[in-house]
Amino acid sequence: MAYSFDAKKVTAQLVDWVKNYFAENASPETKAVIGISGGKDSSVAAAVCVKALGKDRVIGVLMPQGEQADISYSRLLVDTLGIRNFTINIGETVSTFMNELGKHMEPANQAVVNTPARIRMTTLYAVAATFGGRVVNTCNLSEDWVGYSTKYGDAAGDFSPLSDLTVTEVLQIGEELGLPNELVHKVPIDGLCGKTDEENLGFTYAMLDTYIRGLDDLSDHPEIKAKIDRLHAANLHKLQLMPKFEQK
Repeated sequence: MAYSFDAKKVTAQLVDWVKNYFAENASPETKAVIGISGGKDSSVAAAVCVKALGKDRVIGVLMPQGEQADISYSRLLVDTLGIRNFTINIGETVSTFMNELGKHMEPANQAVVNTPARIRMTTLYAVAATFGGRVVNTCNLSEDWVGYSTKYGDAAGDFSPLSDLTVTEVLQIGEELGLPNELVHKVPIDGLCGKTDEENLGFTYAMLDTYIRGLDDLSDHPEIKAKIDRLHAANLHKLQLMPKFEQK
């Protein structure tokens, strides 16, 4: 049977899943702590948590790196949801760390790109420790599939509401939750080179999503299929538990 997606049904299941996670793994006072970028994933994940737990149990953390041109989207989300929020600028922290690292080596581009994401996750866990919270992972299935995340950065967290949902499906859930259109359909940009996520990947999320769900084998686009398969294989380590030695 062909894959189909019922946004209303899955949204209800998702809200129940978050309720059950907190009921089984936390106290009634435990907060959900989430990094707010103003994009679709953090917007939808935050809205799901509010619907499941109530706005008083969700804390949003805005983490610009110096000046963030689109931070108004993040503020729109926390205002729309009415959640408690903090703006913690990581700019000086990133600069201090990279300057210190630079005294000993020339940081690779991968270090420059990934370090801010890991500092943001450190910030979220500091907030969670302060308020007694669990950190929300905001990754979706599409980005996870091709490794478009930072290990121990945005790929970390205590629970993951969106990781079995493609970008296409996350957008439908955002619409089902009644979030502002500009948040749900904000074009994702990496914030570093000015390119969109899709420009960096070299294919659209629509193509990736239909491939993941078996709706299109991409036989008409063999080069894109090969790239997706290559990225998926190379980045599986981000989705798996750390390998460990086991005594025989």
